[in-house]
Amino acid sequence: MDQPALDDTAVVSGLRAGDPQTFESIVRQEGPRLLSTTRRILGDEDEAREAVQDAFISAFRARSQFNAEARISTWLHRIAVNAALTRLRSRRRRAEESLEDLLPRFLPDGRHVEHFTAWTEPADVTVGRKETSDRVRRAIDDLPDSFRTVLLLRDIEGTSTENAAEILGISPNAVKLRLHRARMALRTLLAPHFQGADHDMS
Repeated sequence: MDQPALDDTAVVSGLRAGDPQTFESIVRQEGPRLLSTTRRILGDEDEAREAVQDAFISAFRARSQFNAEARISTWLHRIAVNAALTRLRSRRRRAEESLEDLLPRFLPDGRHVEHFTAWTEPADVTVGRKETSDRVRRAIDDLPDSFRTVLLLRDIEGTSTENAAEILGISPNAVKLRLHRARMALRTLLAPHFQGADHDMS
């Protein structure tokens, strides 16, 4: 039997009322997508599953605060991203370093200090290429967390600017700025690989 649409009035009412069957239905429908999101952020299957579990627990406790005019999927996505980021910060894997060293530098006449091989593909296309996917994923993982998360949401998961802003609790303009800077930094990290590939082909 088909599941009811997640934002049906009955589902929203059941969620806010704490109906177990309604919440179980939401978990079944949204669980795989949330796991995919947390897995990308954390890079660890067990931690990703625990983050999703934390997210659903938080969502259930905060169900009465859900705005019926919002989308349940976006609301859950934001909670799951925050749960994953909380776990990421708790690792103390690295401080939120500056992105400045990875951004292009310019000469007084406006030209780039470095020479970059042209790269216009979105990150998801580049990741999809088998021969470069591992290198690209490692480069993405080297980005500071706040920029890496925006890149993952927008370029890898295809989340809209507006939804990414809502998930992260920042403005759409801030999402656009972080995404632009993250893409430039990623290009810097990958430039030696692509330049080497061009040299080998010449």
